[in-house]
Amino acid sequence: MKLVLLLVLICLGTGIAALIRTLTIPVRKSDYKPLQGDPRAEEYAAKLSQMVQYDTTSYAFTDQRETFLGYHKVLASLFPLVHERLEIIEIDGSLLFHYKGLSDQKPIVLMGHQDVVPAPEGWDKPPFSGEIADGKVYGRGSVDTKCSCMAFFQAAEELLAEGYVPEQDVWLSTSCTEEWGGPGCPALVAELEKRGVKPWLVCDEGGGIYTDPMMGIRGNFAMIGVAEKGRANVRFIAKGNGGHASTPQKNSPIARLAAFVCDVEKHCPFKSEMEPETRAMLEALAPAASFPIRLILENLWFFRYPVEWFTPMINGQAAAMLRTTITFTMASGSNACNVMPREASVGANMRFIHHQDMEESLAVIGKIAKKYDLEMEVMQGGPCSKMIDIHGEVYKFVADTVTRTFPGCVSSPYVLTAATDATFYEKICDNCIRFAPIVYGPEEKKGIHGVNEALRYDCLPGAVDFYKNLIRDNH
Repeated sequence: MKLVLLLVLICLGTGIAALIRTLTIPVRKSDYKPLQGDPRAEEYAAKLSQMVQYDTTSYAFTDQRETFLGYHKVLASLFPLVHERLEIIEIDGSLLFHYKGLSDQKPIVLMGHQDVVPAPEGWDKPPFSGEIADGKVYGRGSVDTKCSCMAFFQAAEELLAEGYVPEQDVWLSTSCTEEWGGPGCPALVAELEKRGVKPWLVCDEGGGIYTDPMMGIRGNFAMIGVAEKGRANVRFIAKGNGGHASTPQKNSPIARLAAFVCDVEKHCPFKSEMEPETRAMLEALAPAASFPIRLILENLWFFRYPVEWFTPMINGQAAAMLRTTITFTMASGSNACNVMPREASVGANMRFIHHQDMEESLAVIGKIAKKYDLEMEVMQGGPCSKMIDIHGEVYKFVADTVTRTFPGCVSSPYVLTAATDATFYEKICDNCIRFAPIVYGPEEKKGIHGVNEALRYDCLPGAVDFYKNLIRDNH
């Protein structure tokens, strides 16, 4: 009884200490908003519109070089100085531009991708109209990622018009196979490797200026991607004897698959753990949170383990930040309702967390599959990316550039759950940042790979300025 009372008093005292600590830490808002009325916004929107109007949908394992050569003509018309004065390397539709500086010791790579995913039916406006209305550019690719490509091409265009020569080499990189993880970016990396180029910084898409990034946290925050989770497409296969459905058999392929899926969904087998970078993100966001959330995030020394244990159960976004995830996405069986399949399968997409990377996560899920007499086939995959040092020179350089370009915007490290071409650059660069200087609100995020993709174009001048500052400040 005394021990229980002592524990209660300790918890109560610790809770009071956490409350007092929270109340003494100043509240900080991230109050950056794009400048309204910037005359450049409409000019940049018109350029982005023309880029969107050219359909650059990519299809896996298909030679589309001629399609992208046509798109390159659009780029040449929009950014004439970039195409007249920079060295251009074209490899099967993917592009590198070399903006030569006074030194090649700390080169930077600014990158995005030309290709877009297919546009399904159901759009309010034609997906390749590039229509400009209501302060937005509408169409596939307006957000993912022709906007950031427009911004760094325009940044180079304006610097060239000024006659500016950068202190360090700048490379503009844009592949045409990003959406399916194809050979475009690896070919560009191989070209730079052949030339002996070792970038000091690669700045790709991934993070961005996110509006209201988490529950209870309001404002625009620069979420600087310092890594991305690993990923794999996995197929689980159940085999049986088949036969007529009128004489059912126990433990059939579909029954075993169903039991397996239910088991994994109800009892997640992966470890929930807060990476140091994720903790740094939460602590950076904490001063801007509403009070109940702020109390927790300001005192992760006390609340960390409850957060790791409880939040993945109620929030998919939190689960993705804290553990390996598996999402079942496809299923197949027999081709008739009255036929039992000899073989059935389910497909899944897995995203691996750094503390339980590809090999360990696959071993965990494989062990459960074996319990249900299932075979596991890894169709495509790769481990987690390198983690950028959030206390290092490169991260600080990007964060300082955010502060200079977007006054009042709070920066935070961020681990991506999605995949980018930046991973390929890790072969020659230790600092691959995933950050596009675009404001992504809820509607922009919803449109990525969905319908009605559209971008508020008032953020484009800030994006151009960010890339110009990156180039100018890299000494």
